[in-house]
Amino acid sequence: MNFISLLYGIFLLSVLLIYWSLAQKKLRIWVLLIASIAFYASLQIQYIPLLLALTYCNFRIGIALDPYNSFNANSDNLQEFNEELQLSQADWNSQRLKLLILGVTINVLLLFGFKYIPPLYKVIYHPATSSGFESFKLIAPLGISFFTFECISYLVDVYRGAPATKEFIQFASYKLFFAKLISGPITRFHHLAHQFHQLHFPSSNILAEGVWLIAQGTFKKAILADHLGIYVDLCFGNLQRAGSNDLWLAILAYGFQLYLDFSGYVDIARGTALLFGLVLPENFDFPYFSTSIADFWRRWHITLGDWLRNYIYFPLGGSRRSLNRTCLNLMIVMLIAGIWHGAALGFVIWGAFHGLALVIHRLTDTLSDRFETLEHFWHNPLGKLIAWLFTQFMVFTSWIWFRLPNLQDSSLVFKHLWGYPADTQFAQKVYVEALNISQYQLAIILSVIATCMTVAYFFNHQLKLQFNWPVKLLFVLPCFYAVWIFAPEGSLPYIYFDF
Repeated sequence: MNFISLLYGIFLLSVLLIYWSLAQKKLRIWVLLIASIAFYASLQIQYIPLLLALTYCNFRIGIALDPYNSFNANSDNLQEFNEELQLSQADWNSQRLKLLILGVTINVLLLFGFKYIPPLYKVIYHPATSSGFESFKLIAPLGISFFTFECISYLVDVYRGAPATKEFIQFASYKLFFAKLISGPITRFHHLAHQFHQLHFPSSNILAEGVWLIAQGTFKKAILADHLGIYVDLCFGNLQRAGSNDLWLAILAYGFQLYLDFSGYVDIARGTALLFGLVLPENFDFPYFSTSIADFWRRWHITLGDWLRNYIYFPLGGSRRSLNRTCLNLMIVMLIAGIWHGAALGFVIWGAFHGLALVIHRLTDTLSDRFETLEHFWHNPLGKLIAWLFTQFMVFTSWIWFRLPNLQDSSLVFKHLWGYPADTQFAQKVYVEALNISQYQLAIILSVIATCMTVAYFFNHQLKLQFNWPVKLLFVLPCFYAVWIFAPEGSLPYIYFDF
């Protein structure tokens, strides 16, 4: 069941009618769980038992980790009682740590087993096989990376002192909620659990916002991202024939495609959740207007960045230790981020590249703190422009490894970025026959998309202005109509479904 389909619209309306017709909140959560299982069954029914088993396993470990579980320490002598209390406390903490390690290990091994062992086996024992990684991705459970990361965050939160839930249906509804199950946003359990206890029918403003987010996300994905994706696939699928200008356009187009594709999915997910009276965290905040790589990671895939900071960077020491240790921590975190996206070496290099950029940014910040002139330079308009150009150049060029994780392909792109002429047939096949536009017109389209993003950023961040809900509703039908008329046949799959 695709988010952008008539079937999903019927499914969503049907579930909403049943959901809000029930007065009891527990029954609503049951409806949400059943609907989520049905949604996932339409995609990969064979993995439902696995996801339910993993959900129950994490639920039970969470109960065992609950810091409010009591331990027995009985003694008539006060001193003996205090000694036994301390021993019991130490033993209890040791048991909790072992349980945490067990729970995290189960989730990591499951993720590693599905995503990394088979492709690594192919590389080690069958290096000549080029299709091993691609064929394996077809059998991996959709959303397994997001699923396991949420499980780990729940266990760590409980270990740190958050209360564990005793209601399995509630926990299962959180884990399997169909709006966020496949590609996030990564959501903490206690963020949704609080909302489960206070479910009420949304106001007209919230309903309008939910419908608008769904329409907006559908337009982003079906009209913008999918059309850009056609050119990207044609260009990166014919690397020997594409010229330098074609490759630069493809890099820019892929950067926009990836953002519009993923943020479009998140818009639909957040809009769907609002219709159920639930609020999912935002995942994007105009990342292509960042003036540093650190700022980019505060704006791009926000929930993944938060997860990496809270559960890897801070436990490693964060920036509380020496500068060298801070730089090492940044590299470790970004390498893990790269590996999380896939087993191919391209993702590892992408993560290492971002890690190196974060290290350079940290060193530059440290240097700026020592020299007041340098600090002022980065805050004046020229300094901000230079910082923005450097940041976006680094981000967009790094997408090459992300789009082409096979190093042979990505290396070829880097070799052909300067002074490489295009094959005559390439221009005919791509611009004339496939797209029916010229290279110049494609550049204008990318410029128009960038301009629209700039205007939206200016209104949201500079003027702090947003449309009110009646105006948003006026745009809903035109968005859906445009998708119906202009969306390409056979929509492209969501890019982050692979992760």
